[in-house]
Amino acid sequence: MTRLIATLTLDDAKLMLSAAEAKAAEFGIAYNVAVVDAGGHLVAFVRQDDALIGSIDLAIKKAVTARLFDKRTDYLATLAQPGEPLFGIDQSNDGNVIIFGGGLPVAKEGRLIGAVGASAGSVEQDIVVAQAAVSAMDHL
Repeated sequence: MTRLIATLTLDDAKLMLSAAEAKAAEFGIAYNVAVVDAGGHLVAFVRQDDALIGSIDLAIKKAVTARLFDKRTDYLATLAQPGEPLFGIDQSNDGNVIIFGGGLPVAKEGRLIGAVGASAGSVEQDIVVAQAAVSAMDHL
């Protein structure tokens, strides 16, 4: 039986990046934002002028982490503390798992279709910027 996989498209990603950029502008911080598809592969990325170079990799890996585990990266962070059930998860996937806020899965009609990662500000600001990207999908 053929099974269709719903995923984010380039048009979706552009819409999400635009919303994230608008939110970043409210903070006055240049951001890096990544959008991955249902398979966890990069669909689109934006590095605003003067955004932190070190945050490029973080934004991408936050998005991938959110899709790999279908969880918010800030939630994974709570589960990955010493004594918690996922302690050490950040060492999985060749150490490419990011366990602090700014990575969010994206769902449509109850199905996960991708994820977004944002990096450059505080963890709280990264979450807000990523959430702006996810919220842009609510209008479709």
